[in-house]
Amino acid sequence: MKAIEFNSLWILISLLCCQLLNTAEHEDVVKHAIKLHRGKGAAVTQRKQWVLENCRKLSGLLRQKTVVLNKLKNAIRSVEKDLGLSDEEKLFQVHTFEIFQKELNESENSVFQAIHGLQRALQGDYKDVVNMKESSRQRLEALREAAIKEETEYVELLAAEKHQVEALKNMQHQNKSLSMLDEILEDVRKAADRLEEEIEEHAFDDNKSVRGVNFEAVLRVEEDEADSKRNISKRKVEDDLGLSMLIDSQNNQYILTKPRDSTIPRADHHFIKDIVTIGMLSLPCGWLCTMIGLPTMFGYIICGVLLGPSGLNSIKSIVQVETLGEFGVFFTLFLVGLEFSPERLRKVWKISLQGPCYMTLLMIAFGLLWGHLLQIRPTQSVFISTCLSLSSTPLVSRFLVGSARGDKEGDIDYSSVLLGMLVMQDVQLGLFIAVMPTLIQAGASTYSSIVMEILRILILIGQILFSLAAVFLICLVIKTYLIGPYYRKLHAESKGNKEILILGISAFIFLMLTITELLDVSMELGCFLAGALISSQGHMVTEEIMSCIEPIRDFLAIIFFASIGLHVFPTFVIYELTVLLFLTLSVVIMKFVLAVLVLSLILPKSSQYIKWIVSAGLAQVSEFSFVLGSRARRAGIISREVYLLILSVTTLSLLLAPALWRAATMKCVPRPERRSSI
Repeated sequence: MKAIEFNSLWILISLLCCQLLNTAEHEDVVKHAIKLHRGKGAAVTQRKQWVLENCRKLSGLLRQKTVVLNKLKNAIRSVEKDLGLSDEEKLFQVHTFEIFQKELNESENSVFQAIHGLQRALQGDYKDVVNMKESSRQRLEALREAAIKEETEYVELLAAEKHQVEALKNMQHQNKSLSMLDEILEDVRKAADRLEEEIEEHAFDDNKSVRGVNFEAVLRVEEDEADSKRNISKRKVEDDLGLSMLIDSQNNQYILTKPRDSTIPRADHHFIKDIVTIGMLSLPCGWLCTMIGLPTMFGYIICGVLLGPSGLNSIKSIVQVETLGEFGVFFTLFLVGLEFSPERLRKVWKISLQGPCYMTLLMIAFGLLWGHLLQIRPTQSVFISTCLSLSSTPLVSRFLVGSARGDKEGDIDYSSVLLGMLVMQDVQLGLFIAVMPTLIQAGASTYSSIVMEILRILILIGQILFSLAAVFLICLVIKTYLIGPYYRKLHAESKGNKEILILGISAFIFLMLTITELLDVSMELGCFLAGALISSQGHMVTEEIMSCIEPIRDFLAIIFFASIGLHVFPTFVIYELTVLLFLTLSVVIMKFVLAVLVLSLILPKSSQYIKWIVSAGLAQVSEFSFVLGSRARRAGIISREVYLLILSVTTLSLLLAPALWRAATMKCVPRPERRSSI
């Protein structure tokens, strides 16, 4: 049976190769192939008849294709010689003929590719998985290329059809007199066509040949409402508007970011529904947490859990929701900077600089020790330790809203120390992101190149320190020469109109954010410095701006904490509850103890009591570990299991943080200060 299949394959290949011969030779080749097949002992008469008929059909198709190609060449020559056609019409007709020629050649090539693929499959070893995988990859590449060619041809046919319709309209207009309105509309139509040609970017054609671009198979899913009951016209309209969703083979979902036709306004209805749903569900969740004595942010996190992948899975635009939530972090840190004046920063700058550095080094040392005992790679140990050493600035900022502060002369305010250390951790975050790729390469390098890798790390650290110096120099210039006149101008223009004030302050926040980003420093630090610069203008300025920005901050903070809930997986926590509780308590206790130890060494004796409060504020893991963990998982630094453990420990530590903070403030804040806060 295998011999018969191989002989049939040989016959088809020989017939396909005969297209290079003259037309008259096709019949002889077919007869010769049949004789060869009979000589190998084909047993069934029907088999002989089938081979004869199909060979004749294939030979006839090849002859017809040759005849049609000759006719198309003659037609192209006659069109080019026709003096009655305009140059544009000649180009159109010639292009149409060339499209048909391409269709014939591609159809013939697809037959060759199918035969060659069958030949490779028959010659391969069915036990060799690598060989079958390579064959599958080659077929996939061929299909992708064929899909791209077919898509290009389809677009060309659409353009030809459009040109044909326009030519028909022009002929109709020439045969009848046009009214003034028709002439105006015709001019507008031509101008609109020119506009579409000018703004169209041809992104597909420009990027498909770029190095590193891959062709992928995707599924196009219509809106949920696009079922069988909807009429065809409405479906066609939505198809033109690009309201579908694309899903690739890796289950990533994509939405439209920039349409081909930019003249039609569009809206992402998935994103609108997601924000509306989060806003409605956040109210009862936050209300419930307030009634039982928990911070409202836990209600917002619970809202994200209920709507996210581990709950109802109703949030479609997860990336867009997280992006909008980042603005909640920006405005939160701006308001923190408003309350954290440069004078107070100057008072605790040594503690803010030394504390996070010592804590990070101690966390890395403990991580390397445990990693050596558990046989974990050093790079993975350093990464996990650095992630766990960071604390949540937005969460602590919410704790400090309305908290009592010691303003006595000579006394150090625990909120100033805590916020200063958190700002330094944000700087460390930017430094860690910049240094980590080189550190990973150093861990994988040989001993002879370790010195060079250390030098590269030191150079990167020097660049970050230089960027920080440049940022603070820019802040000094802005504080001395620009911020005063800028605010006075905003205040004068915004009398009776708060829009100018809100827009001006937001623009200043985004300016500082952009400056720090361009200098490779964290954007969060830029937002904090923007608030600190404005707070230097006085208490009245701070109060006015805070009253305008706080409502915006509150709404965006709801989105931010809900986006954190999207990455909380209760089922995983329940399955591994014992392990996760042990790990979370170990991390929280270790961070608390290390913070107490470090602060005991760097705080003055008169302010030793605040070390317990500051340590309680630092004894949780920052939500930025979600971002770092996702990057590390994509880079192959950590496994999927370690990534889920980091997410779960971070979430549980954030849930424990309010209880620890409340206990520390109740026990350690002096009584007169506690009474003043009631």
